[in-house]
Amino acid sequence: MSVNDPLPWIEPVCALIREAVAKNTPVIGHCLGGQLMSKALGGQVTRNAVKEIGWSGAHGEDNAIARHWLGDFAGKTGTVFQWHGETFSIPSGANRLLTNGYCANQMFVMGPHLGMQCHVEMTPEMIATWCEQWADEAIAVADLPSAQTPEAMLTEISAKLPVMRQLSEQLYSVWIKGLGR
Repeated sequence: MSVNDPLPWIEPVCALIREAVAKNTPVIGHCLGGQLMSKALGGQVTRNAVKEIGWSGAHGEDNAIARHWLGDFAGKTGTVFQWHGETFSIPSGANRLLTNGYCANQMFVMGPHLGMQCHVEMTPEMIATWCEQWADEAIAVADLPSAQTPEAMLTEISAKLPVMRQLSEQLYSVWIKGLGR
């Protein structure tokens, strides 16, 4: 599914995002949600150079905004989970938080709004479910260094998930403070 598909719900969701942003109500989006945010805020969603599937590193920007959102992860590489073939541009007025070598725009913020291409919300159960759908992706990503097999993804849960959970807790703790305003 792509935000560029002619689906009847895409424009209403983009309108809702624009309305929330105009009212300064914090918006958060993971993967397709981040792409919807980018599109709603004037960015573009395009095919990424490669599909990214599985665990990967993402490097945090190192500036005041990134330090606020990323905490100790600013200027460092953290672990995220990926499952995408498209990417978004950073909307005008937003700031990139995370990047990596396969997809430059992994995460952006605009005030209290957080858009992510990567997945920091994953649980072992979600990863297992997605891996069951691997056959749908296998041909498209065979031998890509940006993709992992289900076995690799599942084997690395115990090592990678706690590191990613620290990043997600940092991000969500900053985002949720915006709800209290």
